[in-house]
Amino acid sequence: MHDYNNSYLAKYVTIAVDIATRIIRGEYREGQKMFGRSTLAGRYNVSPETIRRALTLLQEMGIVDVMPGVGVVVKSQSAAEEYLAQYNQQQVLKDLQERLSHLLKERDSLNSEIDSLTNQLLDYTFKMAGRLQKLEEITVLRESHVVGKSLAEVDFRARTGATVLAVYRNGEEMVSPQARTIIQEGDVLLVVGPSEVKAAVHDLLKKPADTLKEENEC
Repeated sequence: MHDYNNSYLAKYVTIAVDIATRIIRGEYREGQKMFGRSTLAGRYNVSPETIRRALTLLQEMGIVDVMPGVGVVVKSQSAAEEYLAQYNQQQVLKDLQERLSHLLKERDSLNSEIDSLTNQLLDYTFKMAGRLQKLEEITVLRESHVVGKSLAEVDFRARTGATVLAVYRNGEEMVSPQARTIIQEGDVLLVVGPSEVKAAVHDLLKKPADTLKEENEC
């Protein structure tokens, strides 16, 4: 017995399918009188109106004849087979549509979650990059006491925590300058390091020459 706890429409359609299936199996033969409406209503545990709708559907499909004073008579087994095949095709199509709809909803949900995580990752990455490493361009002024000294002499990296990526001088670029590179007035130092490197580099450039000498001797 089928499950008839669906909607009212599904009940009478399912009953019609069940009766058609029984006709195909030979439980009801062509020309045979079936049970009356009241008996069928009791058998399927539904109201007489639900049975009436199921029988009307079967009659429209040419499967049974509902004759007043006579009852329900099986008319055509082949019509029952055709109806059941049509019903099964509709069910397959319905199942495919429902599954596709479900998968599309899952895909939309996954895409939304992926977009959210991607945005969070990018936001976090930019924040961390901004906090951990920062590029700065700092010009060496004439009064700077590091003018004429090499990067190694002023111990640039150890004192500032910054790395000199390049030195721009007179329109030329020295990429990855060596430790012996002499700092000159007007040089533009491209440095990278923690966010506080700018202040540390400025502090180093402003130190008096004798202070740098004393610190180097320590």
